[in-house]
This record gives sequence, structure tokens and C-alpha cells, in this order.
Amino acid sequence: MNGKLLLRDAVPGDCGALSRMNRESMGYDYPEEATREKLCSLLADGRNKIFVAELEGRVIGYAHLVDYDVLYAPSMKNIMGIAVSPQYRRKGVGRVLLETGEKWAAETGAAGVRLVSGESRTEAHAFYRSLGYQSPKRQINLKKVF
Repeated sequence: MNGKLLLRDAVPGDCGALSRMNRESMGYDYPEEATREKLCSLLADGRNKIFVAELEGRVIGYAHLVDYDVLYAPSMKNIMGIAVSPQYRRKGVGRVLLETGEKWAAETGAAGVRLVSGESRTEAHAFYRSLGYQSPKRQINLKKVF
């Protein structure tokens, strides 16, 4: 990877790149305009932090963290999404995004970070484990769509 990687907070103008990465990297085909509305809402609420990785003026990755508070554990941050453009994978971008998110979480008093990853994403699981993430239990993710 040539050039200097810049990590910064996401801004509404990033929505096109974020929408593209959600589609290409995670399989979520969510419309760009809806992504813009969601991004603006998340950035305004004070609980969410969205970092982007930019290379030569192009957003090539992002990590989204949010407060995770439950009655049975200390406050943590939940990694809601992390994506890197396919052509920039295995170049350290994901590692830098996670390290930046972890640093922010620690600075805000969180006891740690957590994430949920789809069962079929075995390469991602190996990556997370290489960075010290552990899977202490198996869970089933259930949802009801209206």
C-alpha cells in the first residue's frame, strides 16, 4: 500500500464510500441515501463513533462503535461494523481501524470491546483472534423484522 493512511471521524460526505463497502465487503445492499440519513443520525446521537480509513483522498475502510451497556457487565463498546475495501485487505487497514477503536473505547472508560461476526466469515474470525479477540461462548442471533 503506497501513501499514508489517514484515520479520521466519518462525515456525511463519506456515505457513498460507506454504502459501497457495506455492499462489497459485508453483503448489505443498503441504499446510499438511506446510508446518509442513518450516518447523520448516528453521528448526532453522541453514543456512536465511526472512524474511516482514508488513503490518497479515498475512504477505504471504516469501523463503527457504539456504547454497550447491560445490567450484568461493565460498560463496553460494541463494534457494530468494520469493513475494508476488498483491494486493501491484508494490508493492515483493519488492524489500524480496530486499534483506533480500542484506543477510543479505553479513553472513554470502557472496560473492553465486543463484536459479533457472521458464522460463515471464518477468515474474519481468524483475523479477530490474531488481535486478541476471544469467543467465550456460542450464541444464536435472532431477529424479527417488521
